[in-house]
Amino acid sequence: MEIFEHHESQVRSYCRSFPAIFERAGGTYLWDTDGHRYVDLLCGAGALNYGHNPRPIVQAVTNYLADGGPIQSLDLYTSAKAEFLSRFSSEILAPRGLGDFVVQFPGPAGTLAVEAAMKLARKVTGRTNVIAFRGGFHGASLGSLAATTSPVLRGAAGIPLSGVTILPYGSTGVPGMVDALKRELRATGHVPPPAAILLETVQGEGGLSVASPTWLAEVRRIADRIGALVIVDDIQAGCGRTGTFLSFEHVPDFQPDMVCLSKSLSGMGLPMAALLIRRDRDVWAPGEHNGTFRGHNLAFVAGSAALDYWADASFVRHVTELATKIESDIAELARQLPVGTAVPVGRGSWSGLRFADAELASEIRAELFGARIIAETCGGGHVLKLMPPLTITRAEWSAVVGRLSEVVLDTTRRSQPGDYLDLRVPA
Repeated sequence: MEIFEHHESQVRSYCRSFPAIFERAGGTYLWDTDGHRYVDLLCGAGALNYGHNPRPIVQAVTNYLADGGPIQSLDLYTSAKAEFLSRFSSEILAPRGLGDFVVQFPGPAGTLAVEAAMKLARKVTGRTNVIAFRGGFHGASLGSLAATTSPVLRGAAGIPLSGVTILPYGSTGVPGMVDALKRELRATGHVPPPAAILLETVQGEGGLSVASPTWLAEVRRIADRIGALVIVDDIQAGCGRTGTFLSFEHVPDFQPDMVCLSKSLSGMGLPMAALLIRRDRDVWAPGEHNGTFRGHNLAFVAGSAALDYWADASFVRHVTELATKIESDIAELARQLPVGTAVPVGRGSWSGLRFADAELASEIRAELFGARIIAETCGGGHVLKLMPPLTITRAEWSAVVGRLSEVVLDTTRRSQPGDYLDLRVPA
């Protein structure tokens, strides 16, 4: 580890929780330089929904490289981009009623999609204010950081963060959130008329809080009434993470004006971001928003290959079934713990346990790493977040959740002796 301590910035974070040097990866697993195998439930913070080095995607990229295809092309037309746009439209947009949306490639990072969305909403409406919500994470560049509520990240900005009003999030199971939103945004309220309402349907860094479908529908109605746009940040919740490709598909009559995507959009962790824009909102002048690496053709090739998964009915069915199974298993694990210790949170294959004691959650994370399972915490350290690849088999998941349950129960028993139910998930 000495080389990293000596040469790399102090800003590094994940490696502090998982101090190993990894040299090989495949599917659900990582191997360190000593040959130890780890189950990866972090999955590149959602950038590896199809697992590490998925062979069909790697093969497509390898073939493209061998054929001498252009790698970096700004926004020039390339065959790789044409293939991605064609397939993304036919496989994802059209079947979901988004066939009239256009795609903007703002650059390689998700925060750039959020920056572009906020900037475009202000251009469309002529307004400056954006509504965002407590617990939200939208990026660490200054524009998107203004909509991110992490005190640590905001404190590093060095300047006041303006142009965004933060309101309470409409979590499922929290009463009165629809009325609270109406009160905040009524004409006589203190909130300036917004250009956009920016939200995540599941807040990753906010502790896997899930938006109520009723609240989401009300956000759309309020936005229409006050002339604001709705932006869904699906960077981490999208690409199948919650059980459907887009995280809001379960909400009838909810269609945002813009959708931010990144992370698993490229299929294998290559840098790629996209902003989906309702065609009548696409009022950019040519070159008005740009970025050198908006033409990353390897990501286009990999993203096209990833869409083969979504053209496969058996994979789509597996994603749905896996989401239900994971939610059920995590709920069962929560039932085994003493009352008040932890509750299940999240949606689908983005589920976890919210512990009352953040120190216990941190201890469990460390014990899991000792058992060679990589799982991160969020929500101020209270939530153990589980993000297995969507390609994990049911048998693999059963083995993983069995071992994970043992570690969670054993660690909790040592830390907080109490009454437990004998409901262990079979390995």
